[in-house]
Amino acid sequence: MSRAAATPSRWEAQRGFDELGRPLRDVTFCVVDLETTGGSAAAGSMITEIGAVKVRGGVVLGEFQTLVNPHAAIPAFIAVLTGITNSMVSDAPPIESALPAFLEFAAGTVLVAHNAPFDVGFLRHFANAQDLTWPGFEVLCTAKLARRVITRDDAPNCKLSSLAQVFNATTTPNHRALSDARATVDVLHGLMERLGGLGVHTLEELQTFTARVSTAQRRKRHLAEGLPHAPGVYLFRDDRSRVLYVGTSKDLRTRVRTYFTASETRSRMGEMVGLAESVTAITCATPLEAEVRELRLIAEHKPKYNRRSRFPEKVHFIKLTREPWPRLSMVRRVLDDDADYLGPFSSRKSAEKSLAALHDTFPVRQCSDRFGASPSRTPCVLAEMGRCLSPCDGGVDPTTYAAMVRSLRDSLIRSPDDVVDAISRRMTALADLERFEEAGVHRDRLATFVRAAARTQRLSALSRCPEVVAARREDDGRWAVHVVRHGRLAAAGVIPPGGDAHHYVDQLRAGAETVSDAPGPVPAATAAETEKLLRWLESPGIRLVDVEGDWVCPVGGATRHLAIHDAVTHSRVSLVPFDEQRLAPPVASPVR
Repeated sequence: MSRAAATPSRWEAQRGFDELGRPLRDVTFCVVDLETTGGSAAAGSMITEIGAVKVRGGVVLGEFQTLVNPHAAIPAFIAVLTGITNSMVSDAPPIESALPAFLEFAAGTVLVAHNAPFDVGFLRHFANAQDLTWPGFEVLCTAKLARRVITRDDAPNCKLSSLAQVFNATTTPNHRALSDARATVDVLHGLMERLGGLGVHTLEELQTFTARVSTAQRRKRHLAEGLPHAPGVYLFRDDRSRVLYVGTSKDLRTRVRTYFTASETRSRMGEMVGLAESVTAITCATPLEAEVRELRLIAEHKPKYNRRSRFPEKVHFIKLTREPWPRLSMVRRVLDDDADYLGPFSSRKSAEKSLAALHDTFPVRQCSDRFGASPSRTPCVLAEMGRCLSPCDGGVDPTTYAAMVRSLRDSLIRSPDDVVDAISRRMTALADLERFEEAGVHRDRLATFVRAAARTQRLSALSRCPEVVAARREDDGRWAVHVVRHGRLAAAGVIPPGGDAHHYVDQLRAGAETVSDAPGPVPAATAAETEKLLRWLESPGIRLVDVEGDWVCPVGGATRHLAIHDAVTHSRVSLVPFDEQRLAPPVASPVR
C-alpha cells in the first residue's frame, strides 16, 4: 500500500518523561486516607475525615487533615473503631467545603491509597454529587502492589497494620485518616525500595508491576527505547534478525514497553522476550493501516509466537462447477473459470459442514466423474437413496437438473432461503421424533453455511469495487482517509490540520497502490484484511468520499439469518459450566 507524506503527528512531537517513563524520584504522590460512616457512598455512607500527605523523592512536602460533618449520626461501632464521635464533627466543615480544599491540595499529583478503589470511589462519588470536575488523577493502590510483592514469609496478609510492621513505619495505623496516610507513605517507600532491586524505577513500571514478569524480561526494557509514540507495527527479532512476533498498537513505545514491565504474563510471551534481541517499528498513518500491515507481515514471516493469521493461504472453498452436469466440490484455490465459489473457509471441517448442508438441500450428483450430455452408467447408492437426481443413468433430464442447479447457485450468491427452509423442516421433524442429537447436527451445518454465505457475499461486494475512498474523524480530531481497491487497502493517510481536503485525497488516490481484480469472491487481499476494512467502513462516522462500482449486498442475503444462529450459539455457551466454556465454539459477531 502507499501513503501520502504525512505531517508529524501529535505522537511524534511528544517527548520528555514519556520517553523512558517518569522516574519515581521525580513524581509527586498524594497519599490519602478516609474515615467514613460505612462501606458504600452509593448506599448513603458519608466521609467523616480526610487525611493526606504530599511527598516527592522521599521528602514530605505537606499534609492535609480535616474532619468532615456527615450531617448524620455516626454509628456506634464506627465511633469505637475510629474514635471519631458525633460531637467531634458537629462543628467540622461539610463535604461541600472539605472536598474542594482537598482537590486543590492534591492537584497535579498521583493519588495513592491503601485499597484505593474504596477511598477514590468515595471521593469521586461526592465530586460527582457536587458537579465538580474530577481531575483525572493517576491512582496507585499500595494494597494491590503489596499483594504482588509481599509473600507469606513477610506478612500473614496485606493489611495496612501488617505492612507497617514489615517496613518499620514510623507511624502506627490507628484508623484515623492522617495517621493511616502517614503509615501508607512508609509502606509505599518500602515497596518502592524493594522493587528497585527488581529493576522497577519509573511510575509506569510501578503501576504495571507483576511478579510473574521475570527479571530477565525487565532487563530488556531498553529495547523499547527509540520507538515512536505513534500507531504502527512492531516486530520482535532474535539474534539472527528472524522475526519472532508481530504486533500492532496505536502507541508503539507504550505497547512494546509493557512486554518488559507490565502485566504480560503469557508464558509464551515471556519465552519470546527471552529470545528477543531487537524490536523494529514501522509507523503507520492510521491504526487501520497498522492492523493491515500486521496481517501482511505475519503472513510473510510466519512468526513462531503469533498464533493467528500465519497461514492465510491454508483455506478451502466450495465450488459449483461449470460442466454439462454441475456438481459441488471442495477446492483449495479459486480459478478464473467462471465457476461459483463459497468461501474462504479457514478449516476443512467448516467447509465440510457447509457442503453437507447444500447436499442435504440440493440432490446434485456427488461423484467426481466427468461425463457428457447423455451419460449411460449404473446409478450409485446415493441415487438409490433418493439423494441424487441420478444424471448418470438418465434418471433426470438436463432441463430439470439445470433448474435445480440454478436454485443452488442462487443460494450461494444471493439468498440462502431454500437451504434454511429445507434444513429447518428436517430439524423440526427430527425434534418431533426426539432425535435431538441428529437435529443438532443439522443445526450446526445450517449455521456454518449461513455464516459462510454471509461472509462470501460481503467479501464479494467489496472486492467487486475497483475503488472505495472513505474518511472518518478520529479521536484526535483529524480525518483519516483510506483508499480500498478490490478489497485491498491501497493507501492510507491523515489530512493535515488546515489542509485542503480535496487536494489531499486526490494526491492520496494518485499515489495509491495499483490493484488488479481477483477471480471469484476472493478479494485482492486475504479475507482477514478485507474483513478488517469492512468493519472500518461499516463503523459509525464513516464518510464515503467516492465509490467506483456497485458496493451492494443482496437484500435477501444470508446476513439477515445470522442473528438467530448467533443467539443460539451464545445461549449454548452461556449454558456451559463456567470452567468448561473454553471448550465451546466461539460466537461469531453479527455482520451488519
